Amino acid sequence: MNATASAKATVVKFLLVGIVVLGAPAWAAAQGPGVRGGVSIDPDQFYVGAHYETDALADRVHFRPNVEAGFGNDLTLIGVNFEFAYKFPRRNGWQIYAGGGPAVNFYSFDRGPNADNDTEAEAGLNVMLGLEHSEGLFFEFKIGAIDSPELKFGIGWTFR
Repeated sequence: MNATASAKATVVKFLLVGIVVLGAPAWAAAQGPGVRGGVSIDPDQFYVGAHYETDALADRVHFRPNVEAGFGNDLTLIGVNFEFAYKFPRRNGWQIYAGGGPAVNFYSFDRGPNADNDTEAEAGLNVMLGLEHSEGLFFEFKIGAIDSPELKFGIGWTFR
């Protein structure tokens, strides 16, 4: 196994263990799974992903861990986000939420056919603002810090 394949295998193992260990408490009190997709700026990519949202852990605070895979800009980015959302009171079926949390971002750079491809794991932080409907549709805007994408706009659905 070459160094690149070994690094990719390590990243996959780390992701799976992290999702199971950190996500298990959330699954026990789950409100519902969901899907998401959107675009990011710096890196310029489109992304798809999945999340799981818990019932309120404290006054209107929900845990919503998610995994997103971004593609484009000669780069593949796998982001594992551990986000908390504070949900404001609902009006006419719609609800604003705000929150954020830490992230682990796995970058895989495509340097071309004659170069070694690099894989890096970096810490990040996200701050988000969103609008969701009681039936599950949501729109989300994220600002990233440290080594997370600078801006993201996404749309998704939480199955309830």
